Amino acid sequence: MPLKPLELSNVRHKRLPLPCSGHWVAIYLVTALLLGCANPASQVGTPVAAESTRVTASWQNQFHDQILTQMIDQALQANTSIRAAQAALQQSRALRDIKGASLLPNLSASGTAQRSGTDTSAFSNSFRVGLDARWELDLFGGNQSGLNASAADTQAAQATLQDVQVSVAAEVALAYIQIRGLQAQLNIAQSNLTSQQETLQITEWRTQAGLLTSLDVEQARTSVEQTLAQIPTVTSNLAKIRHSLAVLTGQRPLELDTQLQVAHPVPQAEQKWVENIPAQTLRQRFDVRAAEHRISAALARVSAAEAARYPSFSLGGSLGLSALTLAGLSNGASLASSALGSLSVPLFDADAAKNQVLAQEAALEQARSAYQSTVLAALKDVEDALVALSGDQTRLTHLQSAATAAENSALLARQRYASGLIDFQTVLQTQRTLLSVQDSVASTQADISADHVRLVKALGGGLN
Repeated sequence: MPLKPLELSNVRHKRLPLPCSGHWVAIYLVTALLLGCANPASQVGTPVAAESTRVTASWQNQFHDQILTQMIDQALQANTSIRAAQAALQQSRALRDIKGASLLPNLSASGTAQRSGTDTSAFSNSFRVGLDARWELDLFGGNQSGLNASAADTQAAQATLQDVQVSVAAEVALAYIQIRGLQAQLNIAQSNLTSQQETLQITEWRTQAGLLTSLDVEQARTSVEQTLAQIPTVTSNLAKIRHSLAVLTGQRPLELDTQLQVAHPVPQAEQKWVENIPAQTLRQRFDVRAAEHRISAALARVSAAEAARYPSFSLGGSLGLSALTLAGLSNGASLASSALGSLSVPLFDADAAKNQVLAQEAALEQARSAYQSTVLAALKDVEDALVALSGDQTRLTHLQSAATAAENSALLARQRYASGLIDFQTVLQTQRTLLSVQDSVASTQADISADHVRLVKALGGGLN
């Protein structure tokens, strides 16, 4: 089966049918034998397994928020950082394929047509077609090591893309949670403002009746104005974070204003979600995987540099047909063939090859140090997220109890004040306490949800 080696080459264009003749069969046979020496299947080795380059943020389902899910999906499709990482992966794959081509023979075809003559002789035509092949024997594995390094680089680029996807999904979730938290704080401020305005009205009535002084009115008005002053700050922060979220999802800053204008509760994750975290989940972090692949690439480059210090061998050959007419190329043409073997031995290079090996060994040590640093940072991220989550959950429990007490206290104070049993200072104090505690509850609830997201990010998005 002489055509099989040709089919194993990287040529993807459909071959045109050629006239069937003894010369063309000879060309196919000789070329097939020459290409068959390369044994591409054994040189290239096992192809790199194709992994999914799309991270599905399944952890988002634990929040039971459809809008959050839509935002993350949109970001994974349109975020500019993700698209840049995808382009880097495509580039890395192309460079890997270029390295893979060095293990296969190089085959080229040529054709010439010539017409010559003089004033004293008739003009004549000549035609020639030929095939040229060249193959560098990878006896010491230098080219294979180069391919292995490029394949590891591709895997590192793929892991980097997935790490960017995890980071972007987490940033979207954090921004969304912050928006919902600010909306809750805005509702609390507006609710307390209503209560304070009612208190101000009662105070004005009692002052007009001569039961209070204008001092009480001014103090009540001060509380109202302070709360009014908080609302624009919260509103402004809401707009800024909505704009940031729009950019994360690959949209213009104002495109999400309408979609997120209606307030929703802060999404809360299921508490049983983080009760048991397997130790091996840390290896799901894609930055850790990328660091591992970079070590593999550095190891392969050390091998390639070592192989470059040894002799290199190459084989070449050509087949050609010559005829005086174009039709004669398919019948009666003269056949010319040649074969060439070459040997190159490095004799003196002023230790350039040796220093190249040393340089690659130093790069390997850098890759190992970077891996250790990445693992340590990953451990820190996980521990920080767990500590923050535990602390915020404890804090929320106490704040919720305080909020219940503050609500009861504020209600009783207003009732007793309306009956003239207590002074206005007590009412003001209970209202301020209630606003502060409720605001802290809403903020801490958002912090807990954010802690869950940071924990997911610290584990590489692998907590399902």
